[in-house]
Amino acid sequence: MTAGDPADNPFGGLPMFGDLARALSGQGPLNWDAARQFAQLAATEGTPESNVDPSIRFALTALGGIIEPHVLDVTGHDIGSYEITTVTPGVWAQTTLDAYRPLFTELAVSLGKRPDLDQSGDDSDRNDPMAAMMLGLSQMMAPAMLGMAIGSMVGRLATRAFGQYDLPIPRVAGNQVSVIPGTIDAFANDWSLPRDSMRLWVLVQELTTHVVFSVVHIREGLSELVRAHVGAFQPDPNAVADKLGSIELDGDDPMQALQKTLGDPEILLGAVRSAAQEAMQPQLDAALAAVVGYVDHVVDTVASRLIGGDAVRISEAVRRRRIETSPDDIFVERLLGLQLNRQQVERGRAFIAGVLERGGNAAANLLLDQAGSLPTPAELDAPGLWLARLDLPSGDATL
Repeated sequence: MTAGDPADNPFGGLPMFGDLARALSGQGPLNWDAARQFAQLAATEGTPESNVDPSIRFALTALGGIIEPHVLDVTGHDIGSYEITTVTPGVWAQTTLDAYRPLFTELAVSLGKRPDLDQSGDDSDRNDPMAAMMLGLSQMMAPAMLGMAIGSMVGRLATRAFGQYDLPIPRVAGNQVSVIPGTIDAFANDWSLPRDSMRLWVLVQELTTHVVFSVVHIREGLSELVRAHVGAFQPDPNAVADKLGSIELDGDDPMQALQKTLGDPEILLGAVRSAAQEAMQPQLDAALAAVVGYVDHVVDTVASRLIGGDAVRISEAVRRRRIETSPDDIFVERLLGLQLNRQQVERGRAFIAGVLERGGNAAANLLLDQAGSLPTPAELDAPGLWLARLDLPSGDATL
């Protein structure tokens, strides 16, 4: 059977589907036009956005100059050259799609893998024309559906993000640090927090995370763990068709029903969690918890110097918001393997507290200073083991 054989195309006798298949061919594993459209729609709710007042960017840049020496003092690492940019949720959504395009593409390839029917010994679907057509339809629609799902996820995250590192995944090394002033100010109003203090706190967090992810072994180590996770999905070819068949579009709001379906990553995207992902999850959890715990330590230290008592109130409000579970958070967790629930955040904070108790700030900075420093799951729960492995110069690492 040759590549152009009509038998390869289950839609050959159906002109409408044949035209659709040709229209969608060549788009790759993920339809980026659909991703961008749905991201913009979710981020802006379909309304135009106003540009951010340039004076806000100038003020934040001035604050950055105040923050820099304090971050250097605590971390021992210079922020280096950077540019603060102020964006809207819609712009944040588009730049985030661009930043994580390789990761989302790898995810799409993983979800698009076909099961090996020869090894399973089940070739009933191969000989069933209707089953073959449904399988072909789901494979044809998968890139567009995945684009809509990814776009919707990123767009909804954009409505509550403060800056580019709200999604704690390293981006390609660069000098841009983006924040969303409108969302920051709205949060400050909702929680009765001083607006200027809130802006400074967020900028401390963004610049600190920028420093941490600028460290090569941290950026590459965490990125590799996430890439390994998204590449290990095991697709279920029947899940998409079954889920689409169960959608009830006759209600008052059919679009809401469709959006709810697009928010279910495990079923809609035709994927099930694999044994390989279960095996690697503890290491990803440990690495992410340690990085988040370290960033929290630096932010608390720097913010308390610059803001005083307001720093504690802001930290508590922001971190409570961070660990509140929402459908978008679950979506990120299931797709990318990120878990930022209360338990994991507390594990990271306890790890850093244990390191500080044994070796002070210099010991905590070993996370940035030594290659291979991301802790194992056992080390995360026993900081002395981690310090012993990294050979703390003071020899003060105790279990």
